[in-house]
Amino acid sequence: MTGQSNGTNGGRGANGDLAADVVVVGGGLGGIAATLAAARLGRRVVLVEELDWLGGQLTAQGVPPDEHPWIEQLSGSESYAEFRRAIRAWYRLHLPLTEAARQAPRLNPGQGNVGTLCHEPWVAVRVIDEMLAPHEAAGRLTVLRRHRMTAARCAGDRIQAIEACDLEHDRARVLSAPLFIDATEIGDLLDQAGVEHVFGGESQDDTGELHALPRADPFDQQSLTWCLAADYLPGEDHTIERPADYERLRTLQLPCWPGPQFSWTLSDFVTHEPRERPLFVGPTDAESLYDLWHARRIAWRRHFEPGRYLSDITLANWPQMDYWERPVVGVSPEDQKQALAQARAFSLAFFYWMQTEAPRHDGGHGYPGLRLRGDVLGTDDGLAKQAYYREGRRIRAEFTVLEQHIGVAARPGGSQAERFPDSVGIGAYRIDLHPSTRGRNTVDIDSYPFQIPLGALLPVRVDNLLPACKNIGTTRITNGAYREHATEWSIGEAAGALAAFALGRGLPPRAVRADPGLLEDFQRGLEAQGVLLQWPVFGALTPVLRTGYRPQQ
Repeated sequence: MTGQSNGTNGGRGANGDLAADVVVVGGGLGGIAATLAAARLGRRVVLVEELDWLGGQLTAQGVPPDEHPWIEQLSGSESYAEFRRAIRAWYRLHLPLTEAARQAPRLNPGQGNVGTLCHEPWVAVRVIDEMLAPHEAAGRLTVLRRHRMTAARCAGDRIQAIEACDLEHDRARVLSAPLFIDATEIGDLLDQAGVEHVFGGESQDDTGELHALPRADPFDQQSLTWCLAADYLPGEDHTIERPADYERLRTLQLPCWPGPQFSWTLSDFVTHEPRERPLFVGPTDAESLYDLWHARRIAWRRHFEPGRYLSDITLANWPQMDYWERPVVGVSPEDQKQALAQARAFSLAFFYWMQTEAPRHDGGHGYPGLRLRGDVLGTDDGLAKQAYYREGRRIRAEFTVLEQHIGVAARPGGSQAERFPDSVGIGAYRIDLHPSTRGRNTVDIDSYPFQIPLGALLPVRVDNLLPACKNIGTTRITNGAYREHATEWSIGEAAGALAAFALGRGLPPRAVRADPGLLEDFQRGLEAQGVLLQWPVFGALTPVLRTGYRPQQ
């Protein structure tokens, strides 16, 4: 669908201006979940996305779902479980699977070992469009793809409207609503609307966290990664043009690493000792091996009829590609643009290194048969449409989730995460921080399965804005656990449902948390929609451990 509904979605001005109940800015997983929740509850929604693809980290950024170990038995949200089922159904209906793959109840299209549903990003794009389509057809939803937010209009403690540029037609549009949801990747609406927020690393004095910085540093930010997709055709030569800055990048070394970043020797995520992680340790089309190729493989050719896939396809989101030279949040537009361009160049340089210089598993150097596969990412150059951002701006919230609430080491004598009486969802992931722009090494520590407190979705001042992804009230430490796919979906679903609930009662969202009766009504409504507010066996679940778990995202 084009994303333009039939015109019943609120007021439509002569210049294409729109009015709705809720404006969602950002089409990542949190934005999609927020949109679906609000529309399902009868609210008129405008969804704004700068790219032509919806889905954020799962699609435009190219990262296969990295989920908690219990995801197949226990999803925190029925709508997220439906989304996962729909991806498998799309493969069974439209793609040439073998009969064995078609009958597999837990089909993992890529047989990647980072998760149980590694798949091609373009498939998720189609599934998301299909999930939104009934609401568009009913006139409850208008999706504005290729629209960039340019400004926010505010009065006092409220946002009145946002301005967006239609990138295809080079025209400005004004989008107004009584409630706004920021689902952008790095919290752009927070910045435009002057919503109180933080970014980078807090200090131990600020938070009391074991792993916080000695002194706060907003420009100590996690590295980002510009992912790419590739297949492998031995005997062929698909070597790309040598990147301009290759000679410098091939010897670049993080201060905390055992050698150059372009190497199969890494700094262990937990111990920081040298660790070997090569591209291949065996056959590329083996079902499962612990190497880089199999980590995020998104298409396993043995799942498909013979000859349909010439090769497996993998998604490269590996530590060697972590770009840490410049921060991207809180800097000037020019500096951000330069950093993103360097991140792209960094990934291409690593790919060239793999093609030409990397030590081979069978002797020699270089894998010229590696071929970029932009077609599965919707691009011409093989890289994802967008960088994979691990952190951005975070609201100053009524309640902030600290390491003390979910971290195993920070809860001595405990057996579970903090129980939040205002829970609006659940999640589980390790506290996982990548090397930073200050050269700091990874923080990769055990955490307990946790809840999402409503207070973390409420800004301290602005009355009609809600966050819907990794911009909630966490610290940089706890953001490392709340940022993965399933939890982002649950955060977005809670935000969309809260928007609909508050609008239905003519109250600001914060009033729901402040009134025990309203909070109970809201939580019952979430449960009726299939949202889990606590882990069913909360005290019996083990922490999310690295040992025996999955590779780092």
